Amino acid sequence: MVARQQSSAAGVLALLSEPDPVFKQHALKSLNALVTEFWAEISEDIALIESLYESEELPKDARDAAALLASKVYYYLGEYDEALSFALGAGSAFEAETQSRQSEEYVETLVSKAIDRYIQARAEQQAGSSDKLDPRLNTIIESIFKRCIDEGEYKQAIGIALESRRLDVISTIYERTHDTSLLSYAMDAVLDTGVSLSYRDQVLNFLLPLFPRPSTDSKSSDIHPLTRLLVTLSDSSKALPLLTSLVPKETLLAYQLAFDLAEGGSLDFLENIRSGLPDPAEGSKEKEIYDNLRKILSGQESVKLYLEFLKRNNKVDLLILKNTKDALEGRSSIFHSALTFSNAFMHAGTTSDIFLRENLDWLGLASNWAKFSATAALGVIHKGYYEQGMTILGPYLPSQSAGESTIPGAAYSEGGALYALGLINAGCGRQVEGYLRDALKAAQGEVVQHGAALGLGIAAMGGKNSEAYDDLKQTLFTDSAVAGEAAGFAMGLVMLGSADGQSAQEMLTYARETQHEKIIRGLAIGLAFIYYGRQEEADDMVKTLLEEKDPILRYGGVYTLALAYAGTSNNDAVRRLLHIAVSDTSDDVRRAAVTSLAFLLYKNPSQVPRIVQLLSESYNPHVRCGATLALGIACAGTGLQDAVDILEPMTKDSVDFVRQGALISLGMVLVEQSEASSPSISSTRAMYSKIIGDKHEDPMARFGAALGQGFIDAGGRNTTISLQSRAGTRNTSAIVGMVLFCQFWYWFPLAHAACLAFEPTGIIGLNGALKPPKFTFISNARPSLFAYPPPTKPPKKEAPTKVAAAVLSTTAKVKAREKRKAQDEKLEPKKEMDIEMKADEPSTSTAGQGDISPIAGSLSDLADGAQDGKGKAKKNEPTSEELSNFSRVTPAQLAYISFPPDGRYQPVRPVSTKSTTSLKGKGAGSRAASSLPALASERYAGGGGILILVDRHPDQPEEFIELETQIPQQAAAAPAEPVPNGNANVASEPSGPHIALDENAPEADPPESFEYPFDNDA
Repeated sequence: MVARQQSSAAGVLALLSEPDPVFKQHALKSLNALVTEFWAEISEDIALIESLYESEELPKDARDAAALLASKVYYYLGEYDEALSFALGAGSAFEAETQSRQSEEYVETLVSKAIDRYIQARAEQQAGSSDKLDPRLNTIIESIFKRCIDEGEYKQAIGIALESRRLDVISTIYERTHDTSLLSYAMDAVLDTGVSLSYRDQVLNFLLPLFPRPSTDSKSSDIHPLTRLLVTLSDSSKALPLLTSLVPKETLLAYQLAFDLAEGGSLDFLENIRSGLPDPAEGSKEKEIYDNLRKILSGQESVKLYLEFLKRNNKVDLLILKNTKDALEGRSSIFHSALTFSNAFMHAGTTSDIFLRENLDWLGLASNWAKFSATAALGVIHKGYYEQGMTILGPYLPSQSAGESTIPGAAYSEGGALYALGLINAGCGRQVEGYLRDALKAAQGEVVQHGAALGLGIAAMGGKNSEAYDDLKQTLFTDSAVAGEAAGFAMGLVMLGSADGQSAQEMLTYARETQHEKIIRGLAIGLAFIYYGRQEEADDMVKTLLEEKDPILRYGGVYTLALAYAGTSNNDAVRRLLHIAVSDTSDDVRRAAVTSLAFLLYKNPSQVPRIVQLLSESYNPHVRCGATLALGIACAGTGLQDAVDILEPMTKDSVDFVRQGALISLGMVLVEQSEASSPSISSTRAMYSKIIGDKHEDPMARFGAALGQGFIDAGGRNTTISLQSRAGTRNTSAIVGMVLFCQFWYWFPLAHAACLAFEPTGIIGLNGALKPPKFTFISNARPSLFAYPPPTKPPKKEAPTKVAAAVLSTTAKVKAREKRKAQDEKLEPKKEMDIEMKADEPSTSTAGQGDISPIAGSLSDLADGAQDGKGKAKKNEPTSEELSNFSRVTPAQLAYISFPPDGRYQPVRPVSTKSTTSLKGKGAGSRAASSLPALASERYAGGGGILILVDRHPDQPEEFIELETQIPQQAAAAPAEPVPNGNANVASEPSGPHIALDENAPEADPPESFEYPFDNDA
């Protein structure tokens, strides 16, 4: 017999009014089953159901059933808060309901509402509210935690625990699992979701003691998250105990931790650690270890090693620069500056100034501010060569005895040299801080003051030196537009991230009073630097600046907001910037708002194209230009195809400065990409060459193409552009460098600051004595995936063709007959010849991997591509390659790096936080290629850099790499092998004692000085 379909709940509802409690209980039980279908009808009696829940004459089970029924009715009515209140009162009835499959959606909704209410109540409690937490709500949340832990859903439990500020749950989970990856997950969650600064520090301080003490034996990967945690906290009292606990038993790990901290830590943080290290008795083993740690933490050892890496591997293609020089008119200031920047970026940190030496006539065409930029370019080229900085720049620096030069135009080279000195000493500038302060005070002319202020700001970045700040303030108060602008930038740089209210107020007051736009702009960006990384502490200043009438101060407010929340992806900050981008009355402010999105979102580069997609199609060209720079900065070095797809059409935009922005950004995105990993790279290089060579192209677009050429080959093709350090923390100098670079819109010399964002990408191995041994490691991917681009081929000289003589028709017929006859006789040889000719043509397999030459536009094979010119190259390409110490390893390649298990040297920490080294054997190369885009857009490149190595056979003799910066000049006179790519002055430019070499070795002579003929202006 078939059960009849029920058409109404009226009969059951009538039972609720019966006097007998048994009928009421039966009615409540029945209605709970019918509520899904008849909730609208039942809702009319909701008051009666609520009264039954509160009735004392019914047993508890019946009252719980009434509460559950009321909760379900309110749920269907959309009143979720009321539904939750009654669900909490339902007790055992609600718990039983969680087991029912028919009520899954209802239960999930109310559980999520319960979690939200619990999080809100806990936050109010933490803020000092006197309201007590509902114990019934607490019971539900505890049951959720228990269920998550029992089912192994630890990350869900940690997420709820972090939001509800229940750190005890994280501790419970770790005690149960001892899985440090869960601690790393919790740390990433607070660092990447924009929680308040105070709560972030509270969580990090809680997590730090939970991490196990790292050891060499355990091959623990905890050193990555530990470094990130310590650098973020920036508290020397937390880092010191960990560092000292590793000495002397785990000395290698102590060195590794020190190198990692030196790469990400702020100046004052590292200085506090150095001064806090113990000072054991002279001659003891610990004394030597602590002295080495102090040297490492000064940052200078890392700088030396990366300088050596960039010198050894310099692969700059001088033919590209020569062609650019020939195409751009040197007498034009904008084109002279364009080539200056392009050369500086390509040779950044390589110390190779051969292009300048070979083109002194071109250099002599520089005048005024172009001369300032050309001299400052020496600082970019020699960046990190702090030991010889004063010697290299000696001919151009102001004389300390005679004061400023009276020669016309000399002030520009003097100011540029002081700026260059700051760039050379970026990150380790304490030794020149005093000199630059003296130069600033002694300078009379505004040009020299401008250079000294910029140099001092970059060298003393983040040092919070009040004396340097006061000197800059005095320069600002002279009310010189040129000097005051640089002083504004530098005051912010010196007080970087301090959130010092007094300094900020002084700068804001002066910005409101002065009439000079340049000074207002310098102070506006300076204010942004002061609040760098301070999140909610900057909110009042941001509000003040964004409400100003002066658009330049609003422009500063945009950057203040972006830098305060840099790298947090904070939703409110992103929303505010998007609102400003479409609503502000000033084009400059709107452009800055779009560009600033990059500083918030650079940890998630794959999101940025989606966010700026619509802005890139805006009717306002300034918004479109901002979108190009946002893509360039946020996706720099990733080769992200989504970003390239948006940028490529914008290189044909109708507005010149939009084209300029797109060309610059393409260079940033495609830096260190190969033809195999990013197919767009050859067409982009060809486009740069075409635009630069086209005299009818707009100057701004040609300027952008020249800068793009510099970025795409930055640092001798051995650096990437990264706003993150290797441990995943904010790369402070890179973020600052990119903000200053964005100001090139108003002031070209600031473009040089982009070199602060150049991150050398190599693996540098050191043994326990901090010397670089010779060893090899494996890259488990096809060599072409991460190969250097092939060198540009010079154009072929074409022989002049003869004009064809007039031929009579009868003669032509006779010749055609003879030709046919000859073909019949020599048919076989002809066929062979055809085959040979085809073999000489580039095959389709290699054409896809070629690089289009900027000059000839012809395809040239990849360096590891064609063999024997037979077109069979790619079939036999190996699936892995062997690399040696000081080799280039790009961020995407790190995941494929492994050390042979039977090798003598093994790193004390994993090479990369991500690993795909299992890609071996057949098809490994293709799998590597397919996973490249995913790796490129990963949050953290993580790893690489300077690795301390464990020597498994310490009793055997070691072979060391001789560092080129240390080769005595006598030895260099007979080089064993030619220095590639024109890096001819490598051996002749010595450096001071290096930690990795014998300090008693004879000191080499300084390089011979040479004068740039700046004053022979044509």
